[in-house]
Amino acid sequence: MSIKEQIMKTLKHEILTLTLKPGTILSETVLSERFQISRTPLRDVLKQLSLESYIDIYPKKGNLVSFIDLESVEQIIYLRSVLEKEIMKYLSAHLVLKGVHELKEILDRQKAAIHEVDATEQFLNLDDAFHAALFRLAGREFLWNLIQQSNVHYVRYRRLHMLRQEKLEEILTEHQRILEYMTRQETDKLDALIHHHLREDINSLYLQENFSDYIKV
Repeated sequence: MSIKEQIMKTLKHEILTLTLKPGTILSETVLSERFQISRTPLRDVLKQLSLESYIDIYPKKGNLVSFIDLESVEQIIYLRSVLEKEIMKYLSAHLVLKGVHELKEILDRQKAAIHEVDATEQFLNLDDAFHAALFRLAGREFLWNLIQQSNVHYVRYRRLHMLRQEKLEEILTEHQRILEYMTRQETDKLDALIHHHLREDINSLYLQENFSDYIKV
């Protein structure tokens, strides 16, 4: 991995985990000193981060970590909702026992993670693992990977909602119900559950009331 790739990976991780909060100024001078790299290759990194919506570059203000774009979040939620409804209906008829065990193991780990010190980080990773497994078991892993390429706003939106333990418990319960409905082939119950599971938070006031300074105006 080249030095530019390492810097890109580090900054993406810090933005997605909110170590670098929305609106944070990324000084070229500070970054150049931190990573021991000259301005020219650093600007290449920043340009790529801008193209992928991790940062915004303003002529006078400089480089700012992008604010969370709720319109982008809604678009990703819509896409996932449409895809996952079809995937879960497919799996209701085609999910093999090995796949059931894999999903149950992820849910067991999610349940344990809720009470860990770094619950949000662990739970978010396992949430991704659960949904990624659904796509893979349905032969749609390419689509999952495609969604991850436009995920910068959605990941941060989910992370903020998962700071509440009651939200983690709600997500786990809904995951358990998803698996239950699939294994029982109760496909008529999946649409409403998936709609609620993915879309409920987009209309809540939680982010506006607690993290309004992170949201794109």
